Amino acid sequence: MSLPFLQRRGSGGEIRNLASVSSSLLPAFGTIFDEGYLNLKKYVIAPYDRRYRLWQTFLVALVVYSAWASPFELAFQRSVRSLSPVDLVVDAFFAADIILTFFVAYLDASTYLLVDDHKKIAIRYVKKLHFAMDLASTIPIQQIYQVLSDKSHKTEVFGFLNMLRLWRLRRVSELFTRLEKDIRISYSATRFCKLICVTLFAIHFAGCMYFWLAVHHKTPENTWIGMQVQDFKHESNWHSYTYSMYWSIVTLTTVGYGDLHAVNTTEKVFNILYMLFNIGLTAYIIGNMTNLVVHSTVRTFAMRDAFNKILQYASKNRLPEGLKEQMLAHLQLKFKTAELQQEEVLQDLPKAIRSSIAQHLFHDVVEKAYLFKGVSDDFITQLVSEMKAEYYPPKVDIILQNEMPTDFYILVSGSVDVLIYKNGTEQFLFKLEPGGLAGEMGVMFNIPQPFTIRCKRLSQVIRVNHQHFKQMVQPFSDDGKAIISNFIKYMKDLNGMLPEEIPYVTDLLNELNHEHLAQSEGTQDEDDRYKEGITGNFNPLSSLAPIRVKIHGYHPNGNKMGNKTAQKLILLPDSIEDLFKVAEKKFGERGSKILMSDGSEVEELGVLRENDELYIF
Repeated sequence: MSLPFLQRRGSGGEIRNLASVSSSLLPAFGTIFDEGYLNLKKYVIAPYDRRYRLWQTFLVALVVYSAWASPFELAFQRSVRSLSPVDLVVDAFFAADIILTFFVAYLDASTYLLVDDHKKIAIRYVKKLHFAMDLASTIPIQQIYQVLSDKSHKTEVFGFLNMLRLWRLRRVSELFTRLEKDIRISYSATRFCKLICVTLFAIHFAGCMYFWLAVHHKTPENTWIGMQVQDFKHESNWHSYTYSMYWSIVTLTTVGYGDLHAVNTTEKVFNILYMLFNIGLTAYIIGNMTNLVVHSTVRTFAMRDAFNKILQYASKNRLPEGLKEQMLAHLQLKFKTAELQQEEVLQDLPKAIRSSIAQHLFHDVVEKAYLFKGVSDDFITQLVSEMKAEYYPPKVDIILQNEMPTDFYILVSGSVDVLIYKNGTEQFLFKLEPGGLAGEMGVMFNIPQPFTIRCKRLSQVIRVNHQHFKQMVQPFSDDGKAIISNFIKYMKDLNGMLPEEIPYVTDLLNELNHEHLAQSEGTQDEDDRYKEGITGNFNPLSSLAPIRVKIHGYHPNGNKMGNKTAQKLILLPDSIEDLFKVAEKKFGERGSKILMSDGSEVEELGVLRENDELYIF
């Protein structure tokens, strides 16, 4: 029957929480291992076993006793007899730990795999300094000497040999190192506790050593404590210990009241060394406390610095007060929502994990948006994987009128106003509630954004990239038709508002509607589609950047003022013949020549650019 710790890794050896596992136990990159990698041999303990960790924590509590008792017994030898039984019990526990260490697997430095071979574990432990020091600090040398020699004589040698128990303090250091990496425990609290422990041990150790110097001085009255307490050697241990701790604390804090001071040369030398040590300890404590304070306020400093830069930029460039307030509000919101977005954290994660997070956060919201009703789940899944969440404060513009359509947005929470600038004034059109879309008209028609979208209150939106959206639609033809159908229906539901405010959208919407009907019915031939003013291959979602041109039905040197109404905005077809057919449909006459505004004749459509003006006659 195996011991509780000495069993196969399964029920008790499993990793309960990855937050407490050291990264050093993970295999190296490129290491090949099978499912048996974590299945150790019988009677071998995993170093991260939960019960073994509890055992190590229990030993740390015993180390605290050893750290206090070893200097105390050296300085106050009359206490040795009363503390001896406790020392033997504590040594017994550490002796058990030495035996247990022969059964603990270790991490191979070359392969980063756990070694569970008993022979290799034993050889490695014996060859290391740890075994010799563990053995020397655990063996009760004084008790063995008394049993073998049948003498109870006390010498200073045994007192100094007991100081070997301070070797156990490495366990405390290892515990704090592990706790600092455990994300379940506050890092600041761990560092603060570590600094307190270091300070208390320094005070205790120095006080005991200073009293030991006084006890062993040839003239007890000519010592730091002999000047204050007559016949101090016969005082109680706790009375003398109080004097020692008082001196140590006063000296460490550099207060120096002067009531207890060095008298002989030995004490003065010890004071010099102790003060030099205090300089280093104080620097260590102040440095750590400063780091903790700075770490807790680094975001505040960054925010204040960013605000100052914004104010300086606005002042230098004489920006309007309203625009400056928008910049400050957006920056403030950015810092407030940094913990919610955590972009820098997500960037370091694998793409599959980022996609899963996006699905969890955005899938349902996108599915309920009017533009994506009836589309396949596969399309939504791929589209959502590249979406970004953003926050906007009140009175901040999300989209500006006439800017290029790089993105459109799905409103998750909050409220935004749709505005239009007309005749030099800003007019309110309508309000969007959660679930609504903003900027999709510019993306669908590939035209400058027709509206300004401004937050009415704090709003959260999902940003959809224009190019990514159109690339995603290409392999999903049925979903593309559903999106166009949803968009056309939504535009018609606006009850004629758009044609009144932005007339050129009327032609584009008619083209989109006729093309959608042609693709759905499959009955119109290519010529019929030409007559409707679009090419047979036109689809506002299939092209990454359709070219829009303005066409006129007269010679560039003709009467422009009289023919201003003849100007038409169209999407450039695939061929010159198709362009002639579109012009025939628009102007009622078939042309035979295409000129630019400077009189040059167009022979290839590939040389045309966005918003070029063509004269067809």
